[in-house]
This record gives sequence, C-alpha cells and structure tokens, in this order.
Amino acid sequence: MGELLQSDNPGARVKICSLASGSKGNCLYLETGDTRVLIDAGLSLRETLLRMEATGIDAASVHAVLVSHEHIDHIRSAGAFSRRFKVPVVASHLVSRKAEKYLHKAKVVEFEAGCALTFRDVEIDPFPITHDACDPVGFILASREGRCGSATDLGIVTRLVQEKLRGCRALNLESNHDPEMLMNGPYPWELKQRIRSRHGHLSNGESLELLHELAHAGLEALVMAHLSEVNNHPDHVVRTTESFLADQNVCAPAIVIGDQYKAGPVVEI
Repeated sequence: MGELLQSDNPGARVKICSLASGSKGNCLYLETGDTRVLIDAGLSLRETLLRMEATGIDAASVHAVLVSHEHIDHIRSAGAFSRRFKVPVVASHLVSRKAEKYLHKAKVVEFEAGCALTFRDVEIDPFPITHDACDPVGFILASREGRCGSATDLGIVTRLVQEKLRGCRALNLESNHDPEMLMNGPYPWELKQRIRSRHGHLSNGESLELLHELAHAGLEALVMAHLSEVNNHPDHVVRTTESFLADQNVCAPAIVIGDQYKAGPVVEI
C-alpha cells in the first residue's frame, strides 16, 4: 500500500497520484468530488494496473481516461483501459482521429480545445497548449471541492495557461529539464533544439516562473512532472521548488516528484 499524505482538511475529497511521469509513459490519477479519472495512460495496461494496485487505487472505480495529446507516452493504453473497464476516453476530435489505432473500439467522448464540458459532477476544461502534437491540451477539473489542473508537454507558458491554472488546489506541472544539463548533455543538437523550442518542454526555471503566478494560499498539492532522466535531477527540482515556495511565503503544498518507474504517494487534500 502506498503512502497516503493528508492535509488538515479531512472533509475534502481531492486525491492526486502520479502513477508515471516521463518520456517513457505518463499517467496521473485524480479524484475530485464524486469523479475519478486518469489523465493520460502512457504505460502498458498491465503496468498501469500494477501501479494502481500498489497505491491502493481501485482501477474499476475510474470513470474516464482524459487524453492530453496523441504521443504514445500519453495514450499507449487509453483504449485498452477503456475497453477493459467500459469507461470513456475523453479526447479532442483531432486526437481521436490521429490515435485511432490506440482507441480502436473504445468509447470516445470528444471535445474541442477551449470548450468546457460537464462530466458527472465535474466541469472539464481542456485548454490549448503549445507542443509538437496535433491538438495538445492541459486540463482543469472543477468540482464542488475546487479546481485541479494539469499542464505538461508545453513549450511556452502563454497567458491563457497562466489564467486557466490559477486558483487550483492541486497541480500537476511540468518541470522537464535543467538548461545547462540539456546543452551539455548527450542529446543530438536537433533534439536539444526541439526540447527548448516553443513546442517542446518547460525548463525548471520556466516552471518556477509559472508557479510564481499560480502560488496562492489554497494550493495544497503540487506534482512536478515529466522530469528528464538525462537532463534533470529530482533532488534539484525538490530543492529549488521548496526554496522558491519558502521565499514566496504564500503556500506550502505537499510536493511530489513524478517518477518514471514507480507510482508516487496518493496525496489527499
């Protein structure tokens, strides 16, 4: 059974758990109100179920799989999970067409980026981000328990991203690379350029700049996501994020580093 972190607000019903985070597969469990979802399903179905079992999350209780974009590290088992548990995949029309082979015979609920939809007791707001995919989005889930947000795989922080992610109780936020490690590392130049581009990934510094805009007294859980195994280090991200938040003196959320090879703790707020 995974570790359970609790806040001082036991009446709340928000849970967040990074089941996998990185270039080999991404999957986030989020529970708010009476709705439980996976945001992305980039592991194999077998590995996804093993990690859910290890953290005490009942896979059969999940109501939907939300897909941010069509890259395999985000969509690998979305269709398989949907078929196994008879729940919908929530994806944009463009992504559902692009990833048809992964979603074969799955029930798909389509959305248009920028247009919110109601699902059970939650409003899902998929907002556009910049990435080298056909129709990438971040997500806001709003219920009576408050707002929760997820934004990974984005090359730049737009004003829209800032505005959408404001006021969240729980955030899943990309902190992909250290620029010096990236530039001095082994990646070919073309890949380095792609990562640093407007359609690549946020650096640690860019993530903290965004966090500067988002920090507020109600932010209780923060997952730092999609860390590069080659161009970043979890200890560095924890240290700099904790130092940054201490200097801000606005909030003190539970901080979790998304891991590629094991599920993180379930954070309950």
